Amino acid sequence: MSKSIEELKSLTTQIRRDILRMVHAVNSGHPGGSLGCTEYFTALYGKVMNYHLPFTMEGKNEDHFYLSNGHISPVFYSTLARFGFFPVQELSTFRKLDSRLQGHPTTHEGLPGVRVASGSLGQGLSVALGVAQGKKLDGDSSLVYSLHGDGELQEGQVWEAFMYAAAKKVDNIISTIDYNGQQIDGSTDNVLSLGNLHAKLEAFGWTVLEEKNGNDLEAVIAILEKAKTETGKEKPVAIILHTEMGYGVDYMMGTHAWHGKAPNDEQLETAFKQLYLEAPADY
Repeated sequence: MSKSIEELKSLTTQIRRDILRMVHAVNSGHPGGSLGCTEYFTALYGKVMNYHLPFTMEGKNEDHFYLSNGHISPVFYSTLARFGFFPVQELSTFRKLDSRLQGHPTTHEGLPGVRVASGSLGQGLSVALGVAQGKKLDGDSSLVYSLHGDGELQEGQVWEAFMYAAAKKVDNIISTIDYNGQQIDGSTDNVLSLGNLHAKLEAFGWTVLEEKNGNDLEAVIAILEKAKTETGKEKPVAIILHTEMGYGVDYMMGTHAWHGKAPNDEQLETAFKQLYLEAPADY
């Protein structure tokens, strides 16, 4: 059953609670980027993407999603669980021995919703392009979505893939860049500036959309829906989505400090007070 915008907004809060609970339990993981991308994942799985359950690896005649910056697995896992791919209770196994929910998504555990191992930055776009071309060869008109970190764009393979996509007119892909301006060692501007990313992507032959309010659920849904109207025009489509790392938890926002750091007991309690739900469905 389709969820209303208000239901999806509540779900973003629940997903944020899941993220923090997961990384806190094992004192390991990446909460910052996960919190910042929650609206994107909720929009994608809650309104925009066409997919079927039960999950199949082939996913014929349905949209596919590929997470390139695999370290934000907590938001990916929570979203998949909350949308029925696997039981919510399994989130409690995150990063534990023999868990299907490893720190970076992998396929050999057979976790529904995961079609490729990710985490080695810079590779996700190449994978997504291969799938997009495969769909065209199969006569499958479905779309392929991918997500990338802005710091990840410092990898050379990404730019080879950007160039390839335009040269081969792969127009059934929508690639989103999580543009939060932060990476593990500091701000992207200080580590290695991306310069005018919009102009660079256009120069590489992409149709480029940009959304400044990447933590506004309705704005994210709107930009994704707009991107869909730009597919099928012999050009790949990119979205530069401005988000805030750590969004929703005041002491985590706007800093790289929580890129890969878990909250302690007191910090978790503080965060839950900020992520208030009248009737939380915590696992």
